[in-house]
Amino acid sequence: MDKKVAITGMGIISAIGYNVEENLQSLLHQKHGLSRLQNFESIHKDQIFVGEIKQTNEELATFLNLSSDNNFTRTAMLGLVAVKEALNDAQITNVNEFRTGLISSTSVGGMDITEKYFLNYEDLPEKQKYISTHDSGTSSQQIAQEIGLQGFVSTISTACSSAANAIMYGARLIKSGKLDRVIVGGTDALSKFTINGFKSLMILSDEFNQPFDLNRKGLNLGEAAAYLVLESDEMVQKTNKKVIGHLAGYGNANDAFHQTASSENGEGAYLAMKKAFDIGEIDPEKIDYINVHGTATNNNDLTEGRALLRIYENDLPKFSSTKPFTGHTLAAAAGVEAVFSLLSLQNNVIYPNLNFQLPIEELNIFPTTTLEKKDIQYVLSNSFGFGGNCSTLIFSK
Repeated sequence: MDKKVAITGMGIISAIGYNVEENLQSLLHQKHGLSRLQNFESIHKDQIFVGEIKQTNEELATFLNLSSDNNFTRTAMLGLVAVKEALNDAQITNVNEFRTGLISSTSVGGMDITEKYFLNYEDLPEKQKYISTHDSGTSSQQIAQEIGLQGFVSTISTACSSAANAIMYGARLIKSGKLDRVIVGGTDALSKFTINGFKSLMILSDEFNQPFDLNRKGLNLGEAAAYLVLESDEMVQKTNKKVIGHLAGYGNANDAFHQTASSENGEGAYLAMKKAFDIGEIDPEKIDYINVHGTATNNNDLTEGRALLRIYENDLPKFSSTKPFTGHTLAAAAGVEAVFSLLSLQNNVIYPNLNFQLPIEELNIFPTTTLEKKDIQYVLSNSFGFGGNCSTLIFSK
């Protein structure tokens, strides 16, 4: 079997657009989606910027035609929006026609709702329908039920590398012949729990994030959902399906260095990239653009940069972080950046690393700061999570 896995559809909703086309136009016109919180109250709302989707839960439920007594959380609704677009893009009207699975990822789960009521559920019988939605797997099951999927459903939660691992898992199920096509990606909503948690780690910025900049102060959290439809070569030939790109290589590693920090030399990141090149049998020099994890935290950017230099020495391909556009969307991040990588391939563009001014002294490397046109055949996308979870995806035409 071909080492590549075909991608036939994609869907996304983020702070810079409610579908693929809107996200593309924001990227091309360098329009970010960061702002102060609007959808819920937080004691930190005037201290931080976030990549918030400016639709309320009620508006999302109406858009999705959900019943008035539904118990969907924001995480589940965002995921359903993106999954439906991906299926439509892949021209799939019957998800059960072939062996189809859903692998969804999340870190927030249903916390955006359950955190409001967990102290007084007993006194709010009308809210007790949300008790079961706290579990991360509930959003996956709800999405599967709404699209009518009767096949395999699984949930992955490995912090900020979750969606990358979901994409890898889907590819392996196809390559092993267990499934014909898999819907893969991730969804996460903003919540007080995550905002307060990241604030306690002292890695949230009170300004717009500046990945790979000497004066970076931390990340801006975001919310989003993004999914791909992966299909086997046999399925593509049988259905004469349009292919929008390929997953050409992938790898993950865990250096288990620290609960939240990366090792000083970027060991996990280095191993994940090396494994992706090995599995895809791709020479690192073939990469035309790297969509770096680039969170704008002191630790991540320094260690990711060191890992990149271990691979490339002083001959780095063009690279940039797109988190200044969307914020860091946690478990959805790798799904979002997978869509952006495919759009880069389709449109032969490299996105600017917004807000960059000065290079990190220890690295002295420079991300791309303007929109560039270039013939692009391969894009590498990095996603790293807490606990040393490092994942790399390589996309090709």
